[in-house]
Amino acid sequence: MTAEHKKSSLVALTLAAVGIVYGDIGTSPLYTLKTIFDPEHGLVLNPANLVGVVSLIFWGLTMIVSLKYVTLVLRADNRGEGGVMALMALALNSVSKRSGWHGPLLLLGVFGATMFYGDSVVTPAISVLSAIEGLEVVTPAFKPYVVPLTIIVLVSLYALQQHGTAGIGRWFGPIMVLWFAALAAMGVINIVQAPQILSALNPLHAFQFMLDNKYAGFVALGAVVLAFTGAEALYADMGHFGKKPIRMAWFLVTFPALALNYLGQGALLIAKPDAISNPFFQQLGSWSVIPLVVLSTMATVIASQATISGTFSMTRQAIALGLLPRMRVLHTSASEMGQVYIPAVNWLQLAVVLIAVLGFGSSENLAAAYGIAVTATMLSTTILTFFVIRYRWHLPLLVCFGATGFFIAIDIMLFSATSLKLLHGGWFPLLLGSVLLTIMLTWRTGRELVFQNLEKHAIPLDAFLESLFMAPPTRVYGTAIFLRGESDGVPHALLHNLSHNKVLHERVVFITVYIVEEPWVASSEQVKITELGHQCYQVNVHYGFKDEPDIPNVLKLCGAHGLEFEMMETSFFIARQTVISTPGSGMASWREHLFVAMSRNARAAADYYQIPPNRVIELGTQVEI
Repeated sequence: MTAEHKKSSLVALTLAAVGIVYGDIGTSPLYTLKTIFDPEHGLVLNPANLVGVVSLIFWGLTMIVSLKYVTLVLRADNRGEGGVMALMALALNSVSKRSGWHGPLLLLGVFGATMFYGDSVVTPAISVLSAIEGLEVVTPAFKPYVVPLTIIVLVSLYALQQHGTAGIGRWFGPIMVLWFAALAAMGVINIVQAPQILSALNPLHAFQFMLDNKYAGFVALGAVVLAFTGAEALYADMGHFGKKPIRMAWFLVTFPALALNYLGQGALLIAKPDAISNPFFQQLGSWSVIPLVVLSTMATVIASQATISGTFSMTRQAIALGLLPRMRVLHTSASEMGQVYIPAVNWLQLAVVLIAVLGFGSSENLAAAYGIAVTATMLSTTILTFFVIRYRWHLPLLVCFGATGFFIAIDIMLFSATSLKLLHGGWFPLLLGSVLLTIMLTWRTGRELVFQNLEKHAIPLDAFLESLFMAPPTRVYGTAIFLRGESDGVPHALLHNLSHNKVLHERVVFITVYIVEEPWVASSEQVKITELGHQCYQVNVHYGFKDEPDIPNVLKLCGAHGLEFEMMETSFFIARQTVISTPGSGMASWREHLFVAMSRNARAAADYYQIPPNRVIELGTQVEI
C-alpha cells in the first residue's frame, strides 16, 4: 500500500471513529451541566461553582479519557480487540490457573459486561429524550409531546436494525463532525462573552470547588460523571478501527470540541444564570433551537446506534465464551464481519428502553440512573488492566500500582458519588445488570454441570473404537460427522445410531469445537486432524470468541490437510440434549429450572454452526443436573 493510500485510509477510519466511537460521550453536553445544577443536588449556581464544575469536567476528560483510556487501556489489546470481554480473556490468559485468580477475574469481567448492558439501555433513552426536550425551549406547549416523539424515534431506530447500518453508516462520520464543529463554535462564541471561564483550565479550581462544597460537591461529582459516559466505547470499538484512528479522532476532533462547549456553557451561565433550565439549547438564542434539535436528534440516534451495535457484538462474544445460550445471529453486511443483528436482544432491549423512557419521563430523572453503571464498568476495566500489565507485560509491581492505582482511586471516588443516587434511579441499571449476571453465571454453571455429568458417564473413544472394530458393524457408503463436546467420550448420537440402525458409515469424523480466550484464530491454525484408524478421524476446531462458527468452512479447511468432503455424501449426526433438573444436587432449584428453560430455547447447534439443515440427523439424549 502506498503512503497516499495509507493516509487516505487513516483519514477515512478516523472520520468513521468520530461517528461511531464518540457518539455517546459527544452528546453528553446536552444534559450534563443542567443535571449538575439540578436544585435537588443543593449546589448553588454562582461563578465560583461554575468555574469549579467546568474545571472538574475538563480535567476529568483529560485524566479519565485522555490518560487512562486513550493512553493506557488502548495498549491492553487482545490481538487488536478491546472491550471488557476481550480484556477479561486477556487477563485470564495472563495469570496461572493455579493462582486462584481465574474465578475472581471471570466474575469481575462478567460484572463489567453486565454493567455495560445496563448502560446500553439508559444511553438511547437519555440521549434521545434530552435531544427532543430542546423543543420545550421553543415553547412549554411541546412538553406533552416529548415522550411520545422520543418513543417514535426509538422504535424506528430499533426497527431498522435488521437492515444493518451499511447504507446509512457512511453518513455517521460527517454528521458527527458537523455536530462537534457546532459544539466548538457555540463554545467559542460564549467564551468570548465571559472569558473569565477560562480560569477553569487551572486544576486548582476543581480542588477548591470540592473543598468549598464538601458534601454538595461530592453529590455533584456523581453528575459530573455524565461528561465521561461513553469512554468505555472507545476501548470496545478498538477492533473495528484500530488505536491510531481512535486516538486521532479524540485529540483532533472530540476532545477540543467537548472542552470548548463545556467552557462555553459555563460562560453562558455566568452571563445568564436563568439559562440553567436548558443551557445547551440556549447557547445561541431562540433562532437556533429548532436546527439544534434536529442536529442533536441525529447525533443521539447515532450515539444510540453505536451502543446497540456494541450490545450485539458483546452478546456474540458472551455466547462464544459460554456465558449465554446460543441465539440467532444474522449478518447485515456481506463485507463487514462485525456487523451483526440479534433479533432477541434487539427487541428485548427496545422493551427495556421504552420502560425507562416511560418510567423516568425526562432526561433529568434518567441522569440519576446513568452514572452508576458507567463507573462500575470503568472500575472493572482498571482492575483487569492491572492484571494484564503485571502478569502479561511483566512490569515491576510498583509501576503497575502506580499506573493503575491512581485511576482505581478516581474510579472508586466516582462510583461512590454515583452510588448516592441508588434510590433515585441508580437501582435501574444495577437491577438490569444483576439479572444479566445471574443469567450468565447460571448458564455457565449449568453447562459445567452438564459437562461433568457427560464426563462421568463418558465412554473413552479410543477404547470404544478398538472394541467396536473387533467385530465391526456393517459399513455403509458416505461420511458421518458427529459433533463431540470437549468433555465427551463417545458421542451419544453415535451410540444411538449403532443401537437403532446397526450400521456405521465407511468414514466417520468426530468434530470438537474449542473456544480459546483470544478474539481471533487464523484459518491456518483453526483445524487439527488426528487419524484414529479404520477410516475414523478426530477434527479439533479452534475458534476465537469473535470468530464466526462455520462447520462447512471447517470441512473446506480439512481439504488442505488431505481430508476431503463431498457435502451431498456427508451426514451430520447431532445429539439434541434435553436437560432435566434433579433436586438435591448442583445449583439451587430455581437456578436449575432457569437453566433448563434457557437450554430448551437455545438455538439448535446445527443452525448455530451453519450446517445445511438437509444434511442433519438429530437424535435425542437426556442429561440430568
